[in-house]
Amino acid sequence: MAPPAKAVIGGQGAGRPSTARGRAAWPADRLGSLLAAVGFAAAVLLPFMIVKANRIASGQPHGLADSLSRAGAAELAALLAVVAGVAMLVRAPTVRLAAALAGLAGLAAAVSHAASRFTPPGDSFARVSPGAGAWLMTAVLALLATDALARLRLFPGARVAALALAIAACWLAFRFGLFDQLSVMREYANRADVFAREARWHLVLAGGSCAVAVLIGLPLGILCHRAPRLRAGTLQGLNIVQTIPSIALFGMLMVPLGLLARSFPVLSQFGVAGIGGAPAFVALVLYALLPVTANTVAGLAQAPAAAVDAARGMGMTDGQVLREVELPLAVPVILTGIRIVLVQNIGLATVAALIGGGGFGTFVFQGLGQTAIDLVLLGAAPTVALAFCASVLLDAAAEAFEGPGS
Repeated sequence: MAPPAKAVIGGQGAGRPSTARGRAAWPADRLGSLLAAVGFAAAVLLPFMIVKANRIASGQPHGLADSLSRAGAAELAALLAVVAGVAMLVRAPTVRLAAALAGLAGLAAAVSHAASRFTPPGDSFARVSPGAGAWLMTAVLALLATDALARLRLFPGARVAALALAIAACWLAFRFGLFDQLSVMREYANRADVFAREARWHLVLAGGSCAVAVLIGLPLGILCHRAPRLRAGTLQGLNIVQTIPSIALFGMLMVPLGLLARSFPVLSQFGVAGIGGAPAFVALVLYALLPVTANTVAGLAQAPAAAVDAARGMGMTDGQVLREVELPLAVPVILTGIRIVLVQNIGLATVAALIGGGGFGTFVFQGLGQTAIDLVLLGAAPTVALAFCASVLLDAAAEAFEGPGS
């Protein structure tokens, strides 16, 4: 006699838990569990602070328990344990974001307290900096906050507001001297005037070259869209420029610009010379032309043929079709190209310091030459922050132009 169907089905499923059972057996969030594990390893295995007798001496690592008082270490450990629990077990994005921000605030306070604890009163030579453990825990908490923001799916204006709040919080922390005892801030204090000048010049190099590339690349992209025969050759030529290493391109431009300044001395009054900002600026413009031109062509090409035909059927000229139909539809793609260019140029402008181009790269290469990692960080950290802010702002602008229905 055959067994009942229910018994047969149950027998076939024996020893093979269903997907639902498998998920129930591991209720924790996978990304949160990974981040919690990495954060725990960083707190236990890696140094929390590095203490040096002077800016170029070898550092002495100190763990989390040694860097803080017993009560301070216990409070930070408890806070991080709560954050880890939220990351693993809570899926609500707002709760995860609040936990990540609380963890970042607690970690920042702990680093500040440890720096003050390790700095002898009146000692201007000692250098205290966060260790690998503090940096890795910061990265873990930042990833948790980023994941929570991604799950919230904020609209563009809210993302810009969140960025503004983060900038305001950082400004307040620096304004009230929360990190004054850290070695990177001591490097900044010794170079505050130079830092302001190089920051302005870095913005001019990156932002100015991006603006010039848009002024050239946008009409060039429109021309390539209107004249397909020019498209392949133009884009291929610009692509060749992209393959040239930045140092090589800077060097290649030094000779013709130097000869140009020698032949026409009046150009020297406008900063044209074989070394300095001129070759760096021209190189950044050349690097930026391909993304702007290619994205302009791609954006114009994606305009629906039906919309273009309808506009022409209404009696619009080619110029009117371009201004009122094709370009508005192409704006999100064009903004994406500009985002790529601006982020790229913010990074490449750092390399310009090798030929006297200035910018944040000045501190990076000075630090490398002096084996002063904190000086390197003084140039690298604002470069990364600028690139991140530019990416968020232009991403939000592109999404805003796409509209809610896209």
